[in-house]
Amino acid sequence: MKVLVYPHSMELGGSQLNAVQLAEAVRDLGHDVTVASETGPLLDRVKDTGLRHIEIPRHRARPSPRVGQMLRSIVNERSVDVVHGHEWPPIVEAFLSVGLSTRAAVVGTVMSMSVPAFLPRSVPLTVGTEMIHRAAIAAGHQDVTLLEPPVDTKSDHPLVDGTNFRAAQNICPDEVVIAMVCRLVPNLKLEGLLSACDAVGEIALGGPPVRLLIIGDGPARPSVEARAARTNSLVGRNAVILAGEMSDPRPGYAAADVIIGQGGSALRGMAFGKPLVVVGEDGFSELLTPESAPTFLQQGWYGLGNGSRGAGASALRSALETILASASLRQELGGFGRRLVEHRFSLAHAAKAIEQTYLHALRSKPSTRQQLADAGRCAANLAHYKVQRKYQRWMGLASAEDDNDRARISAVLSAKTKASRSDRVAPDPAHKISRQTDP
Repeated sequence: MKVLVYPHSMELGGSQLNAVQLAEAVRDLGHDVTVASETGPLLDRVKDTGLRHIEIPRHRARPSPRVGQMLRSIVNERSVDVVHGHEWPPIVEAFLSVGLSTRAAVVGTVMSMSVPAFLPRSVPLTVGTEMIHRAAIAAGHQDVTLLEPPVDTKSDHPLVDGTNFRAAQNICPDEVVIAMVCRLVPNLKLEGLLSACDAVGEIALGGPPVRLLIIGDGPARPSVEARAARTNSLVGRNAVILAGEMSDPRPGYAAADVIIGQGGSALRGMAFGKPLVVVGEDGFSELLTPESAPTFLQQGWYGLGNGSRGAGASALRSALETILASASLRQELGGFGRRLVEHRFSLAHAAKAIEQTYLHALRSKPSTRQQLADAGRCAANLAHYKVQRKYQRWMGLASAEDDNDRARISAVLSAKTKASRSDRVAPDPAHKISRQTDP
C-alpha cells in the first residue's frame, strides 16, 4: 500500500509523536509511507527514520483549502491508497479534499480526550481509550477501532542510561529524581506542573533529597519558572530544574526515579520501568498500581477531580511520599508498568492493527451518496463550531487547545460512573503490591 500520513502538528507532543512512530512502523511492515506535515521539532525524527516528507504551510487556516488541494495533488500524483489524518484538522481536510474526489481511502486517529461532533462519521476512526470508543459509536460513527497510544518498547527501555544526563544537571547520585516530560501549555498541563512544584517543595523541606526535573517548553513557561523559583527560594536550593525542550527526551526518562505525567508521556515513563503518578485537572493525581490501572485503561491516562487521596498538591504530595519512602516499592511498581506497556501498548502491535484498519478502509469505502451526505453534515457542524470559537475568543473564554476543553473532557470522564466493573480489564490480577516502607 501507498500511505500518506498527516499529523496535526510537529511539536513535541504525544499525538504527533505517535503519528510519526506509527508511520515508521507501518513502513517497516513493507508499505510505502510518506509524511505530510509542517516544519517543527519532530521533523528531525522523520528525517532520521528515512521517511519521505512533504512540507505543508505552517501558518494556515484549520481546515485549510490550500492544504486540501495539496493533499489531492499528492494522492493523484503518487497513486496514494490511504490518507491517515491525526486529529481533527487533518481528518476533515483529507475527507473533504481526498475522500470525496479520489479513489484513496481516508482514515482518522483521535488521541485527544474527545471526538469532535463535526468529524465525518463515515471515516474509519481509531481512538485511544475504551470510553471514547463507546462515545464515538454512540455518536453515530460507523467504524471505530480502539488503538491505545503506542509505545516503542525497543527504544524506550529500562536499560537506557541516564547517568550522564543526571551529571549534566548537577544531580547527585543519592538524590531521588521526579521527572515531568510535557509541553508547558496552559490547558491540561499547567495545573499539574504547578502542583508538582508545590508538592516537591513541601517534601524537600526536611524530607529526602529530592529533585523535580521538568523537560519541555511552551507558552506557560513563565508561570512554571515563577513557581519553580518560589519553590527553590523556600527550600534554599534548586529543588526544581527546568531542563527545557529535548528532541530526544529518553535520557530524561532514564535519569528519573519517578514519573509524573499523563497521556503518552505517562506511558513512555512506564516503558522505562519507572513508577508513575498520573495527573490531570481539578487536583487529580493517582499512583499507578494494579488496583488503579483498570481506571486508566478505561478513561485514559488522565483524570479530573479527586483521586483516592483527595485533590490538589496535598494529594500529589501523598502519592509521591508513598513511592519515595520505599526503593523496593518503586522497583515493584516500575516493573508492573513496564509489563503493562509491553502487553498492551507495544508499537509493533499498534502497527499491525493500523495495517488492518487501512485494508478494511480500502475494502469498504462508503458510497459517494453516503460521503456527500456526511460532508454536508460535517461542513454545517464545523461552521457552527467555528462561530462558537470566534464568540468565545471575543468573550475571552476560548481554550488554547482546539476541541480539548475542560467541558468536553469532563463529559467524557463522567461516563466512567456508568461503566460496570465487568467491563474493566485488571492487568495481572494475581500481582499484589506490598506496602512496606524501606528503613
